[in-house]
Amino acid sequence: MIFSESRKFIFFAVPKTGTHAVRAALRPHLSASDWEQQLRYGQQLSPLPEIAAINHGHVSYQQISDVIGEGALTTFFRFAFTRHPFDRFVSVCAFLARTDASYIENPTGWMKRALQRPQFRQRVLVASQSSLLSDQYGGIALDYVGRFESLQTDFDAICVRLGLPTVSLEFKNTSAHEAFQKLLDDELREVLWERYEEDFATFNYSP
Repeated sequence: MIFSESRKFIFFAVPKTGTHAVRAALRPHLSASDWEQQLRYGQQLSPLPEIAAINHGHVSYQQISDVIGEGALTTFFRFAFTRHPFDRFVSVCAFLARTDASYIENPTGWMKRALQRPQFRQRVLVASQSSLLSDQYGGIALDYVGRFESLQTDFDAICVRLGLPTVSLEFKNTSAHEAFQKLLDDELREVLWERYEEDFATFNYSP
C-alpha cells in the first residue's frame, strides 16, 4: 500500500499484479507526509500501528477503512490493479515454490497439494482480489481498477489523473512460469473457479 496525503491517493497493492513496478514508479513523487507499507524490498511499515501490525504490504480496503474511517477514504483517489485469477494464482505458486524442486518437477501437482493445506489457503497472496478491494457492503470501493494485462496503459492513465509524468514501468519480483492454460488441468480449474468465482464476475474475466 501507498498512502499519499500530499497527492491525495491510495494505492492498494493486490499481490502479483505488478505492484512493485508501480510502487517504484510512484515512490519518487512521495513527500514526508506520505507513507508506504511493504516488506520485500527494504521493510517499510505504516505509521499507523494497526496497519503496521498487519506486517505485509497487501493491506485491504476494509483494513484501512477500519482505521481511518470510510469518510476519510472517500477524499482520496483510490486505485489498484487486478489480474486474471488463474494467471495470478499460478504466478503466486511459482513465486512461493521458486526453490522447490517438487514444483519444477510437477507444478500442477504442487498447486493441488498446496490448496489442501489450510495455512496456504489463508495466505494473503492467494486471497481473492475482490476481498482485498471491497468495502463493508461487498462493493468495490475504488475509483479506478486497472489490469495487469494492460498495466502500462492503465498506469499512464493514473499518472494523468494524478498530474504525474508517465514513465516506463520496470518489472520486479516476477515469477517464471508457463502459461496457466498449460498448467491447469480440469480438476484444478474447477477448484480455482469455485475459489475465485467472485473475482471472475466482479472484474469481468473469462475462465
